[in-house]
Amino acid sequence: MKFRHLLALPLLAAMGCQPVQRDYALYEDYPIVEGDWIEMAYSPESTEFALWAPSAEEVNVKLYDEGTGGEPVQVLPMKSAENGLWRTAVAQDLIGKFYTFDVKVNGNWLGDTPGVWAKAVGVNGDRAAVIDLNATDPEGWEQDKRPELKSFADIVLYEMHHRDFSIDSLSGIDHRGKFLALTENGTKTARGQKTGIDHLKELGVTHVHILPSFDYSSVDETKLDTPQYNWGYDPKNYNVPDGSYSTDPYAPEVRIREFKQMVMALHQAGIRVVMDVVYNHTAVTEGSNFERTVPGYFYRQTPEGSFANASACGNETASERAMVRKFMVESVKYWVNEYHVDGFRFDLMGIHDLETMRAIRKAVDEIDPTIYIYGEGWAAGAPQLPMDSLAMKNNIDRLSRIAAFSDEFRDSLRGPFGNDAQGAFLAGLKGHEAGIRFGIAGGIEHPQVNGEGTHKVPKFWALQPTQFISYVSCHDDMCLADRLKATMPQASVNVRKDLHKLALTAVLTSQGVPFIFAGDEVMRDKQGVHNSFNSPDEINAIHWELKKQNRDLFDYVSGLIAMRRAHPAFRMGDADSVRKYLEFLPATEDNVVAFRLKGQPNGDAWTDITVILNARDRATSVELPAGAWQVVCRDGRIAPDAGLGTLQGGKVSVGARSALILHR
Repeated sequence: MKFRHLLALPLLAAMGCQPVQRDYALYEDYPIVEGDWIEMAYSPESTEFALWAPSAEEVNVKLYDEGTGGEPVQVLPMKSAENGLWRTAVAQDLIGKFYTFDVKVNGNWLGDTPGVWAKAVGVNGDRAAVIDLNATDPEGWEQDKRPELKSFADIVLYEMHHRDFSIDSLSGIDHRGKFLALTENGTKTARGQKTGIDHLKELGVTHVHILPSFDYSSVDETKLDTPQYNWGYDPKNYNVPDGSYSTDPYAPEVRIREFKQMVMALHQAGIRVVMDVVYNHTAVTEGSNFERTVPGYFYRQTPEGSFANASACGNETASERAMVRKFMVESVKYWVNEYHVDGFRFDLMGIHDLETMRAIRKAVDEIDPTIYIYGEGWAAGAPQLPMDSLAMKNNIDRLSRIAAFSDEFRDSLRGPFGNDAQGAFLAGLKGHEAGIRFGIAGGIEHPQVNGEGTHKVPKFWALQPTQFISYVSCHDDMCLADRLKATMPQASVNVRKDLHKLALTAVLTSQGVPFIFAGDEVMRDKQGVHNSFNSPDEINAIHWELKKQNRDLFDYVSGLIAMRRAHPAFRMGDADSVRKYLEFLPATEDNVVAFRLKGQPNGDAWTDITVILNARDRATSVELPAGAWQVVCRDGRIAPDAGLGTLQGGKVSVGARSALILHR
């Protein structure tokens, strides 16, 4: 869909600009910068500034001594150059200075901005900083290596918010709520439970997915002694870490160095880092860095000329426009190259067009094809592009090596989004078995998924199981503990714990890529708050005493992860193999799903691995072939190495609200 540039003129008028004809009739006509797009290039002899602002009449760069307050010490006019760029250079050493751009459009100066490509900023990100990025590398950074990853199927994801994970006073962590919290070894609670990075190693996850860590708007970095909280889905500067997670937000180099220290520490622990990215919208529209640089260009408009709003946050970015696509591709590459990030989770990925997501996948493949990309295959509203052109979940089969979250599996386990009190399989409601089978198969077409029952899966949207994120809860909406309380208010703590284990058994035996919300392994809750994006620490923090209190749950989940990582039958990573070896077994009762991994898929040491998930409030029985079977999981206990004894074939009992896992 093409938009005439004049459609943006009502927006410019609202900012005090006069609605006059532009040189470019269409956004598609705007010039494109080839090669690297660098707004500030520092050397001790000279600093060069370049801003892409093709609709500007004039552009100034202002130099400051401080990151906030005071007047500019110098204002330098920039010269119009090639492909819509404006350039100037300062032949002196500007290290430690701060700068902003000011762009004049239609006779009006739009106001100071650090630009759209700031790589270092002062406090609250209002001014960019002149620094030497090489000086931000921690000792040993050049030797930092990604932990080995042979296949996306080997991934176990763990989603965390920096503050949630370490802010609890009982965590034993010094740098609570900071990037550096994930660099501290040997941290424990007063009761001896491992916390921090040692907890992650003990749990056994392969990837930590950190909620947005770029510079975002909602936390005032000048008032960090005042309680503030936000998830961070309100972008301000996309290419620099957020200052609230650093030990000194006023010093531009500190947040950069500490983010790198965090990545390096996780890599040394054998854990990769996934960064949550929010390219689909910005925190504000008018007055944003995008609007103050090239008004109208970075955002989609409705046919009436107003800002489109598929993000439900006031705007939606126009990924289909050449320089927006270039910005996204180059930004992802920058986080990979400068910060050694190993993967990306795209917020509201359904707002982005397919071509842009393909371009991002291609770009990271050229750097390292083991970098993992996944996202939310939906939008909060209808984007201003045809649905078949967007990276929606139902179009994932038109993308290669990009994954999406399965809300079908989630909702079949715990109940639908938008109705906190309604349960599903875990609550003992009938008819959700097809959704469970769909999740176990990793979303690929399988002849047994839509078997008996009234509920059917509408589309097999994953071409490969590695395109399918298996999960039951995440930061958004109720966490698992709260959802079980809401759907089963009369259930005891022990019953809910049993169902907690059952849910995570389904997730971790799925052929998709399993995803765990931080704290689910210790039965963390958020006191029933589902949209806790700005709730205080009392709501969002992981309270580490829960690890001692629910140690059996932690040991169960870590046992499931160890079993999955040791046995490749659970992670075949290939759709044809899943169809060949995954067989769903007949269940004589509702709320029971059973399956067998026939033979020794992927050369597994175990034979005929069989999993029975029983969500009923009483035991059920399943018929096994004759012979001896080794039990590895039963009645809420797991022992994948030593086992839990043997059973003979025939009818075997599976306890209420529990899983039975065994092999020949």
